[in-house]
Amino acid sequence: MKNALILLLLCPYILLSQNFLSKKNINLPLQLSEASGLYAADPDSLWWINDSGNAPDLFITDSKGNLISRVEVPFVENKDWEDLTADDEGNIYIGDFGNNANERKDLRIYKYNRFDHRLDTIQFSYEDQKAFPPNAPFNRYDLEAMIWYRDSLHLFTKDRVGKGMKYTKHYILPAASGTYQARLVDSLALKKRVVTGAAIHPANGKLVLLTYNYRLFLGFIPFTPADVYIIDDFADNHLLTGSITKKRLARKIRPTQFEAIDFVLPNLLLAGSEKVLFFRQKGKYVKLY
Repeated sequence: MKNALILLLLCPYILLSQNFLSKKNINLPLQLSEASGLYAADPDSLWWINDSGNAPDLFITDSKGNLISRVEVPFVENKDWEDLTADDEGNIYIGDFGNNANERKDLRIYKYNRFDHRLDTIQFSYEDQKAFPPNAPFNRYDLEAMIWYRDSLHLFTKDRVGKGMKYTKHYILPAASGTYQARLVDSLALKKRVVTGAAIHPANGKLVLLTYNYRLFLGFIPFTPADVYIIDDFADNHLLTGSITKKRLARKIRPTQFEAIDFVLPNLLLAGSEKVLFFRQKGKYVKLY
């Protein structure tokens, strides 16, 4: 009886997701050549950002990838924007925290209200980083993934250490303007996968981590398999301690860089990839169930 009720409640979302999945891949606007973050305000109001060195702009598209508008965030620069998230009061959080060399001391998150256009800044450092950069075995302070959850910001780092097992570290920050040390909570080892995006759905409570790996097929052909890790049934703020399942996102003999993800519906994700040599930027819908 309980399972039947859950299925009944999910039916509208399942049917709606079928409409989106009639075309699993969409082209993103040419202006989004380095799509690195996504916030889905609703299925036809998708907010995107570009990666480092681009203008400090938010791009809004519909579910088919058509550009609706472009919003300039005033008085800031895009040093290395890497992810987007949002709270339930209209605030969008823009993560200017890309840190490839593990040496930045100006990590920040812009808090921009999409209704009244108020802008605040959250500055932070990692409580366990003592050297800038640290020695090579400890280069785990790059960052491309962030969510808002329970009035706080949750950060998931990108590992820059060698091959094999990769670790993402989970930190928590207050979602208010100020200067803070990000508090380390947990870490998670992923085999040959680095974390480049994250999302959580407030209704179903599922956390997803977007991941990929870069390697050369046959020694010279770029191959970047991408997956989504779905984490459920975690305890309190220990988001990496729940049950984990992996869902395949892409397996193609060609370069891809999936770096943006969010829930469009409770059972449907949209992941965005950057433009790479010979291939344009795209979005890919992924059905969870």
